[in-house]
Amino acid sequence: MNAIPSAAPAPAPMPAPGRWRRFACMMYESILLFGVVFVADYLFDTLTQSRNALMLRHERQAWLFLVIGAYFVSCWRISGQTLPMKTWNIRLVDAGGGRVPLWKAVARYVLAWPITLSGLGFIWSAFDREAQFPQDRLLGTRLVSTRD
Repeated sequence: MNAIPSAAPAPAPMPAPGRWRRFACMMYESILLFGVVFVADYLFDTLTQSRNALMLRHERQAWLFLVIGAYFVSCWRISGQTLPMKTWNIRLVDAGGGRVPLWKAVARYVLAWPITLSGLGFIWSAFDREAQFPQDRLLGTRLVSTRD
């Protein structure tokens, strides 16, 4: 009698990192972003010959938004992690556990601004069944722990 082979069990989903680890990662990220913003702003001032921070204020804000976005999107696309995320063993993955597509990385960055600035992200994650942020829930991405 031929036995029907059973399907291999699906791998267990990787757990979400704890809220304190995410917060520590965000604090480390803010320190690192200080350097990114400093260099980007120096380049902007040099190229536009700006003499004070109020000159070309809206253009400067748009430039910094794009530079910070390029930093996050490129890190998320290449390895799923920024340097602080690597330090704190956190990775951004797609719903299937793979690399995040470019459009999702861009959309996540854009959605994260109003959600993070309002503080909604941490409040939401406290009640979310998988402890995910709202932008991750909307886009089907996840922050996972890479600790073994």
